[in-house]
Amino acid sequence: MAKGQKIIVGLDIGTTKICAIVGEIVDDKRIDITGIGTHPSRGLKKGMVSNIDSTVESIKRAIEEAELMSGVEINSVYTGIAGGHIQGLNGHGVIAVKDGEISASDVERVMDAARVVAIPSDREVLHVIPQEFVVDGQDGIKDPLSMSGMRLEARVHIITGAVTSAQNLVKCIQRCSLKALDVILQPLASSEAVLTQEEKDLGVLVVDIGGGTTDIAIFVDGAVRHTAVLPIGGNHLTNDVAIGLRTSPLEAEKIKIHYGCALTELVEENDTIEVPGIGGRPARLMSRRLLSEVIEPRAQEIFKLVHAEVEKAGFEEKIPSGVVITGGTSIMPGMIEVCEQKLSLPTRLGAPSDLGGLIDIVRSPVYSTAVGLILYAFRYHKEKAVEEPPAEKEPLLGQIKHRMQDWVKEFF
Repeated sequence: MAKGQKIIVGLDIGTTKICAIVGEIVDDKRIDITGIGTHPSRGLKKGMVSNIDSTVESIKRAIEEAELMSGVEINSVYTGIAGGHIQGLNGHGVIAVKDGEISASDVERVMDAARVVAIPSDREVLHVIPQEFVVDGQDGIKDPLSMSGMRLEARVHIITGAVTSAQNLVKCIQRCSLKALDVILQPLASSEAVLTQEEKDLGVLVVDIGGGTTDIAIFVDGAVRHTAVLPIGGNHLTNDVAIGLRTSPLEAEKIKIHYGCALTELVEENDTIEVPGIGGRPARLMSRRLLSEVIEPRAQEIFKLVHAEVEKAGFEEKIPSGVVITGGTSIMPGMIEVCEQKLSLPTRLGAPSDLGGLIDIVRSPVYSTAVGLILYAFRYHKEKAVEEPPAEKEPLLGQIKHRMQDWVKEFF
């Protein structure tokens, strides 16, 4: 690495692919993308590690490719986490202000009070994100520092995950001789890459459709209000195609990517595709409409589950900005139309923007999470994003806790 060069690396460990992206900090407001590495993911299922050795091998290949393209040596990364074990809940804390004027220590104390929730011993708090503060009954306050008051309340969104899932993720990274600086919820990372501040303020739903999971985040008044991870994604579409067209999963994935459409009425009646056979059987010509008829019900199911989650959370009428869909599966033609049908909200495709360097390559929903990890670290960890993690012998998950406390201090 060149002297004075500061980089942040986002490592998206997904169910279908591992993606490493290198970002170079140019100044306080800009990052240039200088390297990208991708490799098929072989050791994950529904967003969680199922084979450590296979996952380690895939991570190494992606990191090597990113190092080759960027010309730097990668020693540490920010990684994302997803999976059905992720749970989000809203918390509330109250304290008495000591000196009649709110100080940074008061903000830290009320955040600590808000994060005290009863969770099982096998779960860990991953994020504590401030939504708003209330000073002597006055709500809607984003930054209470230096305000006069006697009573300070904090409303926060708390994200928890299974300890073992996070540990297995970190273990895979460490076996690649890398340091995991932080573990960030994937829909939060994706949101950093694809949303505008106006959308967050007005109210918006982010739906990140990956290979093994569909990740959800709802923003209202500029803060995250609800998160969820659904254990369904693009792999389910691939399996349906493999069974419906009687072909191998590998060929089904290729067919889905090149010819798939989530809405049958968008496909011409006379369009045909060649479907390879199994076990030496000859290839067959089939109607592309038949392929769409296989895909469409599963796409509808994904957005039905998303709608049910939004309805259960009580935010159906609070997201006038609509829906932003992202992730590899969102690229499929017809996904926007199916989403609008099932959620009755305006929908757009989200991709990273406002970056320099190799932006033409990463301006795709496929890279939203990896780019978002870089932006999340850059915006909320500031200069710590490029520093080495603490040297003391503390469990990594404990270090992550302390980084989140630092993030709260920097936020204000």
